Amino acid sequence: MATQDIGRCRVCGKAIGTAQQACPHCGTPLAPYPEQVVVTGERQLALTADTISLPDLLAIVEAGVAFWRRRYEHSTGVAREQAAYALRELSQILTSLAQQIAQGRERVQITSRLPAQRRYPLACPLCGRGNRAQARFCVSCGMALRPSQRASVSPPPLQAQIAVRSHVGQVRSLNEDTVYAGTFSRGDEPLGVLLLVADGMGGAAAGEVASQLAAETVKTFLRQALNETLPADEERWLALLRAAAQAAHEQVAAAARTDQRRAGMGTTLTLALAIERRAYLAHVGDSRAYLITPGSVNEPPVWQQLTTDHTLVARLVDIGQLSPEAARAHPQRHILYRSLGADQPLQADTRVQPLAPGDILLLCSDGLYNHVTDEELAQLAVAHQPARAATELIELANRRGGQDNISVVLARFTNRSAT
Repeated sequence: MATQDIGRCRVCGKAIGTAQQACPHCGTPLAPYPEQVVVTGERQLALTADTISLPDLLAIVEAGVAFWRRRYEHSTGVAREQAAYALRELSQILTSLAQQIAQGRERVQITSRLPAQRRYPLACPLCGRGNRAQARFCVSCGMALRPSQRASVSPPPLQAQIAVRSHVGQVRSLNEDTVYAGTFSRGDEPLGVLLLVADGMGGAAAGEVASQLAAETVKTFLRQALNETLPADEERWLALLRAAAQAAHEQVAAAARTDQRRAGMGTTLTLALAIERRAYLAHVGDSRAYLITPGSVNEPPVWQQLTTDHTLVARLVDIGQLSPEAARAHPQRHILYRSLGADQPLQADTRVQPLAPGDILLLCSDGLYNHVTDEELAQLAVAHQPARAATELIELANRRGGQDNISVVLARFTNRSAT
C-alpha cells in the first residue's frame, strides 16, 4: 500500500510520505517538524529542527532567572549560595543574548551533539529506509527487500528480553522514581511490551505519589483502550499515547489540587510501547529513551537518544552556550519546562522508532545519565544480558556519587520463530 503523499523532497523534488525518515528517491534525510515548547508563565515558543530565535531563548532563560530568584529569596545556607551561583551564570547568558539581539541576529544555530543514526546501504522500495546489506525485510515498514520474497514471506516477529532496576541512590532517603515493564495482551492475544520510567518531584513524598499515579494511569488507560480496538496506523498509535499521557497529567494535577501538601507535585514520563517491529514513544520531562545498536566485529555500538530533555540546560547545550560535560553538574539541570502535573497544557513528544533484531531500548531517569556517559550506557547494554547490564549501570552510577534516584529499563529485541 502506498504511503500518503505529504509533500516533496527539498533536494530532488519528488513525493515523500508520512512514515519516511529519508527520501526514497535520493536518500536525503527528512527534517523533523517544528516542535512547540511551553515555559510556565510564558508564551508558546516555536523551535525548528536546527535553529531557535534569540527572543524565544531569552524567554526560556528569563524563566530560569525567575525560578532561581524565588529560590534565593526563600533559602539559606548552601541552597542560597547555589541559587546565587545560578543567577550569576544566567545573568552572563542574558548579557550575551542581549548583545546578539542588539547586533541584529534573530536566530542561532543548534549544534548536533548526538551520534549519527545508523545508516545501511539497502534501501526499501516502499519507505526508503536504509537496511543492512543482507537484510530480507525492511526494518521500518516490514516490506520484503527482494522481489522473490515479496509475495509469500512475512517478516518474523520480535521478542524482548527485559530487565528493570531502580535504586534510591547514595544521597536521597526516598525513591521517587517509578519503573515498569510488562507485556500487553488483548484477551489471550499478546500485543507487545510496555516500558516506562517516571521521575517524580515535589515535597512530602509527593514526587513518589506523582510518578506512581502517572504510571498506573497510563497502564490502565492503555489496557482499556487496546481491549476495545487496535489503532489502524502509526498516527493513531501516537494519538493513543498522547491521550494516555494526557490522562496521567490530569490525574496528577487533580491529586495536587485536592491535597495542599502535594501542591506543585509533578513527574516526568517516558514510555515506549513495542508492537511488532516498531516502538511507539511518548515523552515529557528529562528522563530519556535510547536506541542502542550493536556494532559489527571490532566496531563499537551505535546509540541514539530518542527523546529531548525538556530542560533549560539542554537547550543551552543545543545552542553551544554550555558543553555537555558542564551540563552534567550544572545547578539548573533539573529545571523542567515540561512535566506532568504542571499548571499548563500538556505537550508530549511522540515518535515511531523501527526495531530490528539486536536492537536495545534503554529508558532511564536522570539519576543514571548524570553519572554515566552515553558511550558507557551503550557499551554496558551491549556487553551483557539485560539483567546484568541494568545492575552494572546502577552500580556504576552509585560508585560515582548516586546523587539522585537511579532507574533503568532495558529491552533487547531478538527474532523468534513464527508460530
